[in-house]
Amino acid sequence: MRVLETDRLTLRWLEPGDAPFILELLNQPSFLHFIGDRGVGTIEEARKYIRQGPGRSYAEQGFGLYMVELKDDLKPIGMCGLLRRETLEDVDLGFAFLPQFWGQGYAYESTKAVLAHGKADFDLKRIVAVTASDNQAAIRLLEKLGLRFERTIRLADDQPEVKLFA
Repeated sequence: MRVLETDRLTLRWLEPGDAPFILELLNQPSFLHFIGDRGVGTIEEARKYIRQGPGRSYAEQGFGLYMVELKDDLKPIGMCGLLRRETLEDVDLGFAFLPQFWGQGYAYESTKAVLAHGKADFDLKRIVAVTASDNQAAIRLLEKLGLRFERTIRLADDQPEVKLFA
């Protein structure tokens, strides 16, 4: 289901057929370093990730992580969306892109649209974002979006500290 369109991008619900792309994205060295290992090593595990993560979120929240595709040819380049985490009081903005699509404004374009979507369509008053302390590109993006550093937190006891922006 298509959710959003920007000048260059289409954002839609992830579906089981997106498993090969999800497998590739979640196993990028940058994803593993900055976001973490999601234990997705096969196509079937990628399908399960889609069902139990974004799929469950769409059903329960009405939003989730969306597939980001180039509008012209529907080539998948990343994912971006809103997450409700048990360990955060507020809804969280999440995004990840294949490295070959970094530095072209796609992350900004999609995250800006997702923030507006969360406020307009879900009446979210406050949306936060978390990022690894050493992810300078994500920090710059969040600041460009108007989010400001608030504090460091741990999403779980066994996880490293991350920076929270709001």
